Amino acid sequence: MKRFQLSERLARRRTHRGTRFQPLRRALKVPIWADLGLRVGAALTLVFIVVLIHWWDRAGLVDNLDGEVSFLDVVYFTMISITTTGFGDIAPISDRARLVEAAIVTPIRFIVIFIFIGAAYDFIIRRSWERWRMARIQETLSGHVVVIGFGISGSEAVAELIERGTDPRHIVVMDTREERLAEAELLGCNVMAADATRDDSLMAVRIDKAETVLVSAGRDDASILIVLTVRHLAPDVPITVVVRAADNELLAHQAGANNVINPVRFTGLLLAGSVQGMHIADYMADLASVTGRVHLVERPVSPEEIGKSIDQLATGGRGLRVYRNGAALGFWEPEAQRLQLGDVVVEIRPTAETESSLA
Repeated sequence: MKRFQLSERLARRRTHRGTRFQPLRRALKVPIWADLGLRVGAALTLVFIVVLIHWWDRAGLVDNLDGEVSFLDVVYFTMISITTTGFGDIAPISDRARLVEAAIVTPIRFIVIFIFIGAAYDFIIRRSWERWRMARIQETLSGHVVVIGFGISGSEAVAELIERGTDPRHIVVMDTREERLAEAELLGCNVMAADATRDDSLMAVRIDKAETVLVSAGRDDASILIVLTVRHLAPDVPITVVVRAADNELLAHQAGANNVINPVRFTGLLLAGSVQGMHIADYMADLASVTGRVHLVERPVSPEEIGKSIDQLATGGRGLRVYRNGAALGFWEPEAQRLQLGDVVVEIRPTAETESSLA
């Protein structure tokens, strides 16, 4: 029944034309309206200062029309002075007034002009350049990590990736909720508001060029549908998916996921482990996080390790398992005592903080 529903949803997705994705974007250091407000506020403050200076020194000004300089005349003279219009109907006549214009008003005039020129550059040229640049980045994405779904699991995964040294600029977060994308932007990630079950959304982030894809859509049916779509577009990209129902794990594997994580099952393992020893659960959590004292590393066997035992790794780590031709070999098995070309080894190493404390 579940397979039928999944196939039916996949067929509907192929024919449905929903809202298209929004372009890839990256967080701005200052929000656009805050930036604009700061610039306008600074310009108005400077203009107000010039108005006060002219009002204080209005005796040095002359109005060639009626001979009287009112407050409105001062505001008018300030604006034409700041904008360098200069109609000549109001002019400074005293030496002090001319000195004020030369030494105070003229520098302020240049500052105001630079503020407006800078605003024009930022909001017209730089913003357009940034959109063009992000479009180019989007077209040349390669070796990046695509995280689909930025809920609790997705956000924790991104935070852990950054903690492990992944550049946030190499992470693309896809979600349909703007508040979640705003959180990802604060971390420095590239984000896209998109429906990840649509082909064009995934192609926009060059899913076939990704290093890996992490799927945590919040619902098992949505996550499995996304896995199907990703595997259709990127046959060779590793996919890790989160499912919460045990009977959906097989479906996720059949959909094309390389790794299926069931947080409920993992929690059960931690609970069961705590029965046999109070420190087992703590150690398993330590292994899972780079902020602990030790962490797991999966890597290909290096040339200098070929022919050696899993206990003689060049990194100094402790070998736990060897993957050879799709089979898992434990460190106690005879086959693991002689590493071969093409083997993948899983080892346990101390974290950088632990190594530095021992040095």
